Amino acid sequence: MTDVSIGTKDMADRRGLWTGLALLLAVGAASLLLPTMLGHLPEGALLPLSDWVGAGLNWFARDAGIGGLKIADITRALAAAAQMPIDWLKFVLADGWVKGAGFNKVHFAPPLSWLGVVLTAALLGLRLSGRGLAILTLVAGAYLVFFGLWASAMTTLASVALCVVVALALGLAMGIWAYRSTRAEASLRAVMNVMQTVPIFSYLLPTLLLFGYGPSAALFATVVYALPPMVHATVLALRSVPGETLELARMTGCSRAQTLWKVELPVAAPRLAIGLNQVVMMTLNMVIIASMIGAGGLGYDVLRALRRLDFGTGFEAGMGIVALAVVLDRLTQAAARNQSTGRQGLWSRRDTLAAVLLLAVPTLASLAWAPLAAWPGGWTLTTAPFWNGAVSLINQNFYEPLEAIRTALLLDVMNPFRNLLQAAPWSVVVLLLALAGYALGGLRTALTVVLLMLFVLVTGYWQAAMTSVYLTVLSVALALAIGLPLGIWVSGHPRLNHPVQLALDTLQTLPTLVYLLPAVMLFRNGDVSAMIAIVSYAVAPAVRYGIAGMAHVPSERIEAALMSGCTPWQSFRFVRLPSAFPTLLLGVNQTVMMALSMLVIAALVGTRELGQEVFTALSRGETGPGIVAGLCVAAVALVADALLKSGAMRAARHEGEAHV
Repeated sequence: MTDVSIGTKDMADRRGLWTGLALLLAVGAASLLLPTMLGHLPEGALLPLSDWVGAGLNWFARDAGIGGLKIADITRALAAAAQMPIDWLKFVLADGWVKGAGFNKVHFAPPLSWLGVVLTAALLGLRLSGRGLAILTLVAGAYLVFFGLWASAMTTLASVALCVVVALALGLAMGIWAYRSTRAEASLRAVMNVMQTVPIFSYLLPTLLLFGYGPSAALFATVVYALPPMVHATVLALRSVPGETLELARMTGCSRAQTLWKVELPVAAPRLAIGLNQVVMMTLNMVIIASMIGAGGLGYDVLRALRRLDFGTGFEAGMGIVALAVVLDRLTQAAARNQSTGRQGLWSRRDTLAAVLLLAVPTLASLAWAPLAAWPGGWTLTTAPFWNGAVSLINQNFYEPLEAIRTALLLDVMNPFRNLLQAAPWSVVVLLLALAGYALGGLRTALTVVLLMLFVLVTGYWQAAMTSVYLTVLSVALALAIGLPLGIWVSGHPRLNHPVQLALDTLQTLPTLVYLLPAVMLFRNGDVSAMIAIVSYAVAPAVRYGIAGMAHVPSERIEAALMSGCTPWQSFRFVRLPSAFPTLLLGVNQTVMMALSMLVIAALVGTRELGQEVFTALSRGETGPGIVAGLCVAAVALVADALLKSGAMRAARHEGEAHV
């Protein structure tokens, strides 16, 4: 019966696909006969969504009110309130207590000494994970100090700490609400999925309108950007609490609030710690973009170097963000690991006393010896001249071959593919995607894909979206061609797994703008530089999922293949690759998502796609076009996500049926 039902389902699927192909041919022919409507939508058929959104937000920010109190007054009051803890953290970590400015500046109290902060962080790393993390923390701290990045790093840390606390509190509250309400969970999941695909620049536009310019405005934009992973992690963590644990809490007479705070949250703490780690990483990823609206810190240093095309200084500041990110990442990962294994008593009262002394003694000593408070500029190290010289040397000696590569890529590969997509009738593209959605996920997926693409069409951003698709497809194809074979090869060499994972972690903690610097230096502004930067950023998940896919192949299948006399190639082709295929498809999905997020950043090097539309709107202060263009990026990302996830689920089902 099972074989008959499967065969019947396959026949129905094939009949539906043949019908769809016939419809595709009919639509293609019709688009040639009616190019005005089915080929390229005329302007009169477009909806002025950008104008509507812009007018609505302007009204909301300037004229709307609650009980006689204007929204603008509320948001500006919130910005002023948020500025207070930011200033206090900067006073403690970076600036100290200062009166006056310029020649009249007087220091009444120093900030916490860099030596005390580094030693305290190393002590925390030692207690959480051991000597290795303590040494890593010391090396990272020394880099920030000796390269003159300490003050900027502490400004960034102050923003990150406050953003993480706020995002953690809001994410927990929203996650608990979603966990307890099925209706709320469905709504929140949809909203959070869209938020994770909306480009970073789009968050800055309404933030500027509502909260103004400055660190507090950057705080709100960063919190909104970093919120989704904490909400998802909270829901998953609370759902992982064993049912017998909840039953025991009820039997002992715990109230609903007591069950939450004394049972569910403590048991879910390991998964919550993983969510915290994701929030920290996303917050750090936002620091450069937030510097565009006044966040300051290391992000502003990188942005300023990019504007001056100063690769060396930008690389140093970018590595400063990496140093900060790696330390925070390792500390939060160690905390999550200790929670999951139930390790207790790692931090004692003696450690607390030692930390207080480590912070207090060098800070007090800095009153007598100023270098303990701020490392003198004349004592700093720099490698910027070396990196800038290396780039200049490459340009001087390899300009012609680099230019030949750039020209060949543009004329022979990139421009023809872009022109093909832009010339393709919208009706044919939409129908092709609908057929793919129907084949992979059924009618619901096909309908979702059609609605999302029609949204892009009626907003007037179709041509820009096709340019985004062309750059994304080429970049993802190149990233997969490099990453998946590398990951599969590394999976067969266990000794390389740890150093490769460390390299991937470093790549994923590099700020996105840093990837643009070498590409621009070697290939100038344009699509080639954008593609190189996107590939560099998106190759990490391809490698990671290549390793994971091979690692999850059941050992008994490999042993059965060997016992049946399969060669290594046959075992790979017919056993390992089909088993790993669903995981590899998820890796493709992650690579696409990473490429789309980087594509928007690549607008800074002169691309002409949706990211450029968002960036141009930001520079002009046009809220409506920026938000709608950002939603179009989200629509393209959601289409790719729906198709690839449906493909992964279909592959997993077929793999399961093949081995029943």
